[in-house]
Amino acid sequence: MLTVRANAKINWSLAVTDVRSDGYHELDMLMQSVSLHDTLTFEPANGLSLSIDGHTAAWDERDLVCRAAGRLRADCGISAGAHISLTKRIPAMAGLGGGSADGAATLLALNRLWRLHLSQEELLSIGLALGADLPFCLVGGLQRVRGIGERLTPLAAPPSPALLLVMPDAGLSTAAVYAEYDRSPVKLNRDADEAARALCAGDYARLDSLAFNDLMPAAQALLPAVQAVLSDMRRLGARFARMSGSGSCCFGVFDDPAPALDALRRRWRRLFAVRSRPAGVEF
Repeated sequence: MLTVRANAKINWSLAVTDVRSDGYHELDMLMQSVSLHDTLTFEPANGLSLSIDGHTAAWDERDLVCRAAGRLRADCGISAGAHISLTKRIPAMAGLGGGSADGAATLLALNRLWRLHLSQEELLSIGLALGADLPFCLVGGLQRVRGIGERLTPLAAPPSPALLLVMPDAGLSTAAVYAEYDRSPVKLNRDADEAARALCAGDYARLDSLAFNDLMPAAQALLPAVQAVLSDMRRLGARFARMSGSGSCCFGVFDDPAPALDALRRRWRRLFAVRSRPAGVEF
């Protein structure tokens, strides 16, 4: 049996650099693995089966865990099986990459369980075919991620700051946020190279002036609570506060998170105190 942690991710910055003819958005992002995680266990079995939070779940190829297992088995031409147990902690529709993290964990764990000996490059290729965030989640840590998620550049991470994640009561559909963005594209002034340098130096004041999320205006138009969360974080002393991915979860950097955590808990139900992690999946 194998047990793995599938870590959530945050976006320190997200720039939409182009829209391709196939509708995919080209991005330039600074992404970080964090300690909020789902837990997955994998046991050898005759077929493929899944349980979620202790309950038997239908094997659904729309689910990234199921898709990853099925794709790996098909690409390798094998009939090996596994029972997969998933304990969910990463909220859905949050911009934290929970589904992608679970898919990445499935690829890495089954590659080991089934003794397939696939290289990282081979797993990255399979991951990209499953979803744009899968390649990052397979590697994790602190990365500059470009294209549609396939171009990863590792960065030297600073000592982990104290991070608070706050999820509004409602989530956001990634497709809906991108559709709203496409109706009113926003191009914010930014310097991704300088933002990466500021982040690696742990200079969050400078990072705050350089790193933006182009999807935030679209998300705020769909869900004003995003702006309310960010305003609360700023009021409580966040050195840096942004929405992650396509939302709706937001995060802030705090020198002392305890007072902010207590204050935020009075208004928001879903809060997580986290630190950065060096990998997307941890055995």
